[in-house]
Amino acid sequence: MDAAAFAARLDLDVSTLGICQACLSFVSMALDSGDERAVARELRRIAPDLWAEGLALPVHAALERARKQGDPDAAAAIAEVENLGARSAVVKAIVRRLGEDLSRIAHEQVARHFPAAEVRPLRGPK
Repeated sequence: MDAAAFAARLDLDVSTLGICQACLSFVSMALDSGDERAVARELRRIAPDLWAEGLALPVHAALERARKQGDPDAAAAIAEVENLGARSAVVKAIVRRLGEDLSRIAHEQVARHFPAAEVRPLRGPK
């Protein structure tokens, strides 16, 4: 199973999940930097916190909706999440996707409110 492709298919909206967007911003900023090691580090660090603070319930619900809709990867994803929780590749892919969504929303808001602004990462890859 391609966890990233599966995560992209899930019905999850970063704006309505009720998770800590400030926490998720560590992931989105790492994504913006382009440093995949930093992204992996932030996913390992942030996913368990988001999971414990409320991400688990909407993810379980989204996994169940995917299963009912016949997604071919849903059963394997459910089993992996049940066994590994926040340490699963599926949950990390979901958190990464949510970080990408948050980054996109932030860039869209900056572009809307400050059309002449150039948005660049604070620091580049090391």
